[in-house]
Amino acid sequence: MKSRHWLLTVLILLSLGLSLAPLRAEEEKDKPVEKKNDDQKGDAGDKDPALSVTEHEITLGGKVIKYRATAGYLVLKTEKGKARANMFFVAYTKLDEKDPAKRPITFSFNGGPGSSSVWLHLGALGPKRVVMTDKGESLPPPYKWVDNESSWLDQTDLVFIDPVSTGYSRAAKDVDPKEFHGFTGDIEAMGEFIRLWTTRNERWASPKFLVGESYGTTRAAGLSDYLQGKYDLYLNGIMLVSSIMNFQTALFAPGNDLPYQLFLPTYTAAAWYHGKLKGDLAKDLTTARTRAEQFVLKDYTLALMQGDALPAAERTRIAKEVAALTGLPEAHVLQQNLRINIFDFVTELKKDENRNIGRLDSRIVGIADNRADGDGFFDPSMEAIMGGYTAAMNDYARRELKYTNDLPYEILTGRVQPWSYANVENQYLNVSATLKQAMTKNTFLKVWIANGYYDLATPYFATEYTVKHMGLDPAVRGNLTLTYYEAGHMMYIHKDSLAKLKKDADAFLDATLKAAKVR
Repeated sequence: MKSRHWLLTVLILLSLGLSLAPLRAEEEKDKPVEKKNDDQKGDAGDKDPALSVTEHEITLGGKVIKYRATAGYLVLKTEKGKARANMFFVAYTKLDEKDPAKRPITFSFNGGPGSSSVWLHLGALGPKRVVMTDKGESLPPPYKWVDNESSWLDQTDLVFIDPVSTGYSRAAKDVDPKEFHGFTGDIEAMGEFIRLWTTRNERWASPKFLVGESYGTTRAAGLSDYLQGKYDLYLNGIMLVSSIMNFQTALFAPGNDLPYQLFLPTYTAAAWYHGKLKGDLAKDLTTARTRAEQFVLKDYTLALMQGDALPAAERTRIAKEVAALTGLPEAHVLQQNLRINIFDFVTELKKDENRNIGRLDSRIVGIADNRADGDGFFDPSMEAIMGGYTAAMNDYARRELKYTNDLPYEILTGRVQPWSYANVENQYLNVSATLKQAMTKNTFLKVWIANGYYDLATPYFATEYTVKHMGLDPAVRGNLTLTYYEAGHMMYIHKDSLAKLKKDADAFLDATLKAAKVR
């Protein structure tokens, strides 16, 4: 039985700075406007709880942005007014905006299933971010948070949503939380939240965007057509951070060779980063990745297709190349029948040094403790973020947002498991077809996908495969763009990649809004 840490790593991906005196904006910038929320309970009543509303400012790109932060519950109800769930959110809206119709609104969430929205919130998009090393490694506790110089708030208003059973969000009393713990129920709840928030805040005339990370990209793709079909709510753009739309590309299972092929270039990137490649492969990342990609597209795929019928000489040749591209011993590759799964790779690459590499971010290294039953395994790249983000959110909510709630803020929880995929029984979930439908119906919809080269959870080559197999009409194929970062799944923990992500986001939003004749 694998450890809790390994379970949580899997949850955030597929089923995915604080101190006692934090570095924060000056007190005069943090003016409480309204503080009506008392100790909130998880059981949603039929009456909407009061919200905590505060005003702040931040300097972005040399300009001072004054904004309102609203934190609290939005209650989902039946048409008869019966509460179904309390959904926690934090919204940031720019003050003194003369024409809200020209101010974009972006709805943000993470994945898991079982993850709150904290990662994009306090890592990339929001006005505050957790302090880490420039590389993206954890600093010693106590943790700190500071102004986020790469916040998207200068470009768009932001709403961070915690799905039911994550963060402070909970199902209503006498409502089974399992109603929300599955692909279909989750899409319906998140879609209703977006419709209701948009309506109550008079934002139907605003350009609208979604941004999701990991399973959040699965959710975003699912919502793209759901919002159009259910509410006639059409989006301007969707941003997918570390995308997973076709689950066949990432689930290692008997008879499914696709992940072994699509993960290989990221194995190569990780091996290059840790100095495990030799000869020309060791020169630079681009050279190594290109050779791995070409090998996959030609010899490796053909070899795996032959299964046990692969001739012995060819088997040996393929094993040598896989070993060269992964930094693993040839004998080990042969022992694994030419197929290296993710757990095998992260534990074997630096085994001689008694180290594991990260699954979320293969640049990160941790001490190995891999007992035979796997119970001692932990993902060092998960450990690098859990403490800081958990502490930061708990502190930030109370002291900066003035929001009080005695429930545990579920950063990443297993309470949503087992997640229901009843809509695709005996199939692999593939929401790229759903996104295609949305892009086909709404030919103005733009999609941007951000990929980390060192992401061993949702590898970039798997995303490229998915996109190339969407079957988009040439008329809308140019509406989808991809960008790349020399970091992992949460590329924004790497300071240079955070800046690049901001620059790429600005370019995407500007181009999309100009096409919509908003800017």
